[in-house]
Amino acid sequence: MTLKERIGVDVGQKLTIEEAVEWAADNDVHYVDVCLDDGPIDPDAYDDAEVESIRDTCEDADISLGLHTLSAVNVAETSAHVDDAVDAYLQAYVDIGDMVHADRIIVHGGYHFTDDYEDRVAASKARLRRIIEYAGDAHPDLLLENHNFEPDASEMKYVPVTLDEVTEYFDELEADTLGWAFNPPHARQFPEDIDGYFETLGPDLCAEVRLNDNHGDVEEHLAPGEGDLDFDATFRLIEESGYDGHYMLAFGTLQDMLDGREYLLEQYSGAPSP
Repeated sequence: MTLKERIGVDVGQKLTIEEAVEWAADNDVHYVDVCLDDGPIDPDAYDDAEVESIRDTCEDADISLGLHTLSAVNVAETSAHVDDAVDAYLQAYVDIGDMVHADRIIVHGGYHFTDDYEDRVAASKARLRRIIEYAGDAHPDLLLENHNFEPDASEMKYVPVTLDEVTEYFDELEADTLGWAFNPPHARQFPEDIDGYFETLGPDLCAEVRLNDNHGDVEEHLAPGEGDLDFDATFRLIEESGYDGHYMLAFGTLQDMLDGREYLLEQYSGAPSP
């Protein structure tokens, strides 16, 4: 695939799965991620015709489908009743992903508060172990995203965010069906920066690279060119490592992301001339 064909679009909750793959086919997008949280997260809500349509469109248009869980759902949940609901939420994503033949499900570590870091991280890792085991024979792999830092004044903080935390999660949760959804804009919030995260975890673990712009201090999800992320250096770092997977855009409108794809191709000095 060309680099352009490897740059996908995360439609978030803007479209259903069926709408998303049809939109991708119409716009020469070969990788698309969808968040299901704007509708019922229930395999029984999909009839046979819809499932067949999704599978056929992906096969005919060479589309790789991903499902992206909502980071607001706390994978580090410890409260009675709610913790069971989070397990059910993740299992439903796996079941739907398996049914429609999605290739990946992006998951998160959850979040903790000021005084419960250890308990929340333990719950997060235990829940991720359970969903890794649950998804062992399913069609999609699970991809864990390195999360963004929240300001010091924030009571809520995501995990894993630091390079030490991310490395610890992958070391402890190691599985053939668990990969890394690398988020460079998140990584640049830390001293190790994008280079340090990627060189430590490496291209073999990386299965998706998520792209948007920012200024390196807070989460912004800007279109490329609106911040100061060096996309040429980022592409050179990743491409020269031998990584041949896909990139995933996540900002603005669907048209913003199609325009952003063209902008990124212009920024990468290693891209072949059209």
